[in-house]
Amino acid sequence: MDKKQIEKLKNKLEYKNGSGWKGESYKNEVFEFSEKYKEFIGCCKTERETVRFVGDEFKKRSKKSDFFMVNRGKNVALVRLGDKFGMKLVASHIDTPRIDLKQNPLFEDVGIAMFHTHYYGGIKKYQWFNIPLAIHGVVVKSDGEILEITVGEDDNDPVFIIPDLLPHLSHKIMNDKKVKDAFDAEKMNLIVGSIPLDDDEKDTVKLSVLKILNEKYGIVEEDFISAELSVVPSFKPKDVGFDKGLLAAYGHDDRICAFCSKEAFFKSQVNSKTIVALMIDKEEIGSDGNTGAKSRFLLDVVVEILKKQGIEPNFEHIGEFLKKSEVLSADVNGAVNPMYKEVHEKDNASYINHGVVLTKFTGHGGKYMANDAHAEFVGKIRRIFNNAGVNWQIGELGKVDEGGGGTIAKYLAAWNMDVVDCGPALISMHSPYEIASKSDLFETYKAYKAFFESD
Repeated sequence: MDKKQIEKLKNKLEYKNGSGWKGESYKNEVFEFSEKYKEFIGCCKTERETVRFVGDEFKKRSKKSDFFMVNRGKNVALVRLGDKFGMKLVASHIDTPRIDLKQNPLFEDVGIAMFHTHYYGGIKKYQWFNIPLAIHGVVVKSDGEILEITVGEDDNDPVFIIPDLLPHLSHKIMNDKKVKDAFDAEKMNLIVGSIPLDDDEKDTVKLSVLKILNEKYGIVEEDFISAELSVVPSFKPKDVGFDKGLLAAYGHDDRICAFCSKEAFFKSQVNSKTIVALMIDKEEIGSDGNTGAKSRFLLDVVVEILKKQGIEPNFEHIGEFLKKSEVLSADVNGAVNPMYKEVHEKDNASYINHGVVLTKFTGHGGKYMANDAHAEFVGKIRRIFNNAGVNWQIGELGKVDEGGGGTIAKYLAAWNMDVVDCGPALISMHSPYEIASKSDLFETYKAYKAFFESD
């Protein structure tokens, strides 16, 4: 065969995937879309904030056949009713790795007031030392009043810091301990004050902080017991690189998928099948609790859909509805980091800028604790994406015995629905400042929209 024939055969037979950047007009469209995302990811740093943002958008952008449901301020479902039985579901999670305050957090030591903390989700503890942090959350007072608190985001706000040990006195820690042991979780205390209430009295810095909080919010120390206060990076979303093709932000995992599903929901053409954008909590800590993927919130959504369709939501109808439903478990994958390529198997890894990632299975080792999507469903999703011109790639989370991770896919599959993981690949996942491709962001939106509009 000559070179032309070989090239033709390669194009016909080989699987190829490459950069999604497709010229100036595409770049302009991507950058415009990314600016909307920057607004979202910059102000949605907790589950409650995300649900509120999405709810406000729904009120402005919903269609007549749409409705939405909220569960405890931490789950939301956007629903557009169709005539057919079953649904097209894109399900993301809106919790992210962070630092939570303990229920009795405030104490004083060596003239410094600090908060005790307890980290949430899979973090590298050392990444959270000596960076500017903000406090977000709610405090429920003894009379039942709920206070929304955000400190550290405005330019005039103070920030908070978990102090690290200077390198001059860190030899024993750095030389004798493994990284996971060198950073004690009980030493991840947050500096919140340093001026004593009275120069003549000892140990009044804590009291000074309580006085400030009481004057500003009307709270007392016992109110912390019924509070949910989280410590998150105060970083703003920023473009990365001279060409601005990447975007750094806190919480890409997994609010990038939530944003894309929201946009796809609002911009999708009305389908004969019901479409649902579901956003849930607690994925980073196992999906437990009454706001996680193991809860019955999805069941409540299905019951409401059936009632609005005039169908009795009995056991048989619910089961049949779920069986005829299809799901994209909207979650991110880990892109190949150029400094640590050795943890990936290159032919089955995901790459930045190469489009949305289809992840057939997650788990660890021998596919333990994973949903392994059926070939028929993966084939159908391929056809949908190819027909819609979506740039997509396959990917698994690292080499077989390197580690692994999970998503909510297996909990959704337990309802007898076809499920496959689908989302963009990130660099530095679970860090305080994750990196995503703007092109992959846009292709993820296109993928979810194509799925919603498919038969």
